[in-house]
Amino acid sequence: MAEVTLKDVRKVYPGGVEAVKGVSFDVPDGHFCVMVGPSGCGKSTLLRMIAGVETITSGEIRIGERIVNEIEPSERDIAMVFQNYALYPHMRVYDNMAYGLRNRKTPKDEIDRRVREAARILEIDALLDRKPRQLSGGQRQRVAMGRAIVRRPKVFLFDEPLSNLDAKLRITTRVEIKKLQKALGTTSVYVTHDQLEAMTLADMLVVMNAGRVEQIGAPLAVYERPATTFVATFIGAPAMNLLKMGGAEPALLLDNASVPAEGAIIGIRPEDFAIGAGDTAPAGGVALPLTVGAVEKVGPESFVYGTLDRGDNVIVRLPGQHAPAPGERAVAIAAREKLHIFSVDGQQRL
Repeated sequence: MAEVTLKDVRKVYPGGVEAVKGVSFDVPDGHFCVMVGPSGCGKSTLLRMIAGVETITSGEIRIGERIVNEIEPSERDIAMVFQNYALYPHMRVYDNMAYGLRNRKTPKDEIDRRVREAARILEIDALLDRKPRQLSGGQRQRVAMGRAIVRRPKVFLFDEPLSNLDAKLRITTRVEIKKLQKALGTTSVYVTHDQLEAMTLADMLVVMNAGRVEQIGAPLAVYERPATTFVATFIGAPAMNLLKMGGAEPALLLDNASVPAEGAIIGIRPEDFAIGAGDTAPAGGVALPLTVGAVEKVGPESFVYGTLDRGDNVIVRLPGQHAPAPGERAVAIAAREKLHIFSVDGQQRL
């Protein structure tokens, strides 16, 4: 096992398109790091540079003690699991898993031991004689992970491995990946655009946007204290409500000392609202009179979509099925400790 270190890593394509803009962070030995962000933010490009299948324009990448900028992918001691499985269709599951070890001239008995051990861990023992076309999507993904496990690499790299699975299978496979990584203790770097996937898998979350890192931290810490409005709205579903405010907003804030004179953005997560009566806010908190536009009742909770008198749209997440009806007037209340305050440009938490 080994830590992964990135220092001011950049990727510039011909024509001057800068896909990765000076990214630096360390993944400690044995940790599960998830890079998350919207399509085009540079996360997959960064993963491919760690793997060595994409050249690095500048900066430094270390795996363990080695700088690997100029080292071939096959010499980096990494194993990669792809979105599309990348299995050989004409080979049995056993041979797909053994292929890389055979290329490295690993002894036959060692190959057999590793393949059968990985198959046991992944519960695909009974599938070793099947061809990929005889497997479900989830089974194929397990085979792809098994092929990586038998390598016993220093680092696992996952490139959106669950994207081709249906919703139910994504959940079960996600749990399996987390359990497997903890059991093996191998340093892992995982790329996804799915914030729920990122939150549930990661020991360490790296939120990316437009080629840069917006925030790094434990998933719950990022959720509870987002550093920017981008992180606030990207992590969490439904997204955090954001309200632009001037230095004096008596209709929304009781304690205006909470807001700088030049203005700020107030963030409130949908689940941190309660529906109350009247328009009096708790000390330092907010009371938002609104008109209910729509209500979604999704089993154990309800989503209330409302519009403030000044035109802002807000979402309130309530437990249970009791919610105001569309067209009704209501007041969304949030306590002071539930407010997130950002600079007016959204780039700094205040």
